[in-house]
Amino acid sequence: MASIKRKAASSAKPPVAKKQKPAPFKLEKRERLEGWLVKDVAKQRGETDLSCNPKRIRFISDTQSIKQGCEGILYWMSRDHRIQDNWALIHAQQLAVEEKLPLHICVCLLVPKSELSTLRHYHFMLKGLEEVAKECKELDIQFHLLRAPGEVLPGFVSDRGLGVVVTDFSPLRGPLKALESLRKSLPEDIPLIQVDAHNIVPCWVASIKLEYAARTIRGKITKLLPEFLTEFPVVEKHSYTATRPAKPVDWSEALGSLQLDRTVGEVDWALPGSAAGSAMLESFIDLRLKHFANHRNDPNSAALSQLSPWIRFGHLSAQRAALQVQRCGKAFSESVAPFIEELVVRRELTDNYCFYNDNYDNIKGAYEWAQKTLKDHAKDKREYLYTQADLEKAKTHDKLWNGAQYQMVSEGKMHGFLRMYWAKKILEWTSSPEQALSIALYLNDRYSLDGQDPNGFVGCMWSICGVHDQGWAERAVFGKIRFMNYKGCLRKFDVAKFETKYCPKKL
Repeated sequence: MASIKRKAASSAKPPVAKKQKPAPFKLEKRERLEGWLVKDVAKQRGETDLSCNPKRIRFISDTQSIKQGCEGILYWMSRDHRIQDNWALIHAQQLAVEEKLPLHICVCLLVPKSELSTLRHYHFMLKGLEEVAKECKELDIQFHLLRAPGEVLPGFVSDRGLGVVVTDFSPLRGPLKALESLRKSLPEDIPLIQVDAHNIVPCWVASIKLEYAARTIRGKITKLLPEFLTEFPVVEKHSYTATRPAKPVDWSEALGSLQLDRTVGEVDWALPGSAAGSAMLESFIDLRLKHFANHRNDPNSAALSQLSPWIRFGHLSAQRAALQVQRCGKAFSESVAPFIEELVVRRELTDNYCFYNDNYDNIKGAYEWAQKTLKDHAKDKREYLYTQADLEKAKTHDKLWNGAQYQMVSEGKMHGFLRMYWAKKILEWTSSPEQALSIALYLNDRYSLDGQDPNGFVGCMWSICGVHDQGWAERAVFGKIRFMNYKGCLRKFDVAKFETKYCPKKL
């Protein structure tokens, strides 16, 4: 059977340098023609023939041998919706080439009956998948959209005579439950393989336990980056054609048939798909990276990468973003370091938290000190109390908060600094920490394009429950949870400018 295994200090105090204000923000014009990144990346991919690092792969099934006499290899695309720069697909194609078999990709389209199932999210997802399907056709890879719950997958595997199932990695309970269900349903002689194609350092390699904070995982990830932050090989035109091709997908019908909340519509600033994600990365390198170090905490400045929707839906690889920023940003090293910290260390810390903590979205997931301080102050008097409906409609006394909420509802995004302030005010203005967390997660997951993701869960847990943080001076309502207020924002950026742009709007 074919196997898959592979001097003493002076007492005088040194002079304190005056802290200089960042230079005024100015968005320069591009110095290169648009589209250079696609050509650059294609050349880089063509210069390597690396295989997927075995440490990135784990067997979910007991069997590790390809079923003999099978008719193809399947990549169950779940979290990472792209063809290139996808370690799970790279591994699946390499297996298929070794066994001289056709290669299939399937996506199981399941829409939960929930207020979180919005047109905004599913439009972005399906348009990205439409791009995937088009590229599959060009590469002679069979793409299947299964219009039913994941339980149909075992039958699909059997009907097509597929001998291996490769899938990508998510730390969230829904995907993990679906993975376990498939493991139990697949025949014992069909291997089920998981590849972490989302994190640069595979989640289970970066750490085997729940990490306390960024400082406890940073060294572990940094030590492993030379091994895992490598160039990707290209996913090529497949050499073995399936005798039963996939049925074409009617994408307009697929989107139109879904039971969605269509009041939360698509946004115009973020075009879905890998091509658009690559274009946003290119514009970041050309226009905004140089400003990232000094202006990333200013909601009025276009200094952020804006990549989160494409990374969340798997249209763009975080590893590709890290590689290109390191290669092209040498003149802006003061910006590259904090960007890599956020993209790699902080983002992969959120996967660690969700993977090793079943209570990643409720108060029980907070540290003991945080649970105690929140409980001790749960009955503290609140100066303002708002309902979920009040907050959703941005009907508070705080113009800055209202502006941030409007931005999220209308644009599907909120500046990272404001998201911290936004969530902490919900804790201050609701009747309990439990209610605050529930409302914050609901609003973020319903309206943010990058919602329903480990980054969102941990962002709300950090703001409201002190996850990955420490205890601070005790105060009413917050207890020892870090406090943020309007005056602090006034010291950080031009609040009036932001309010002028967003507050006159109505929801």
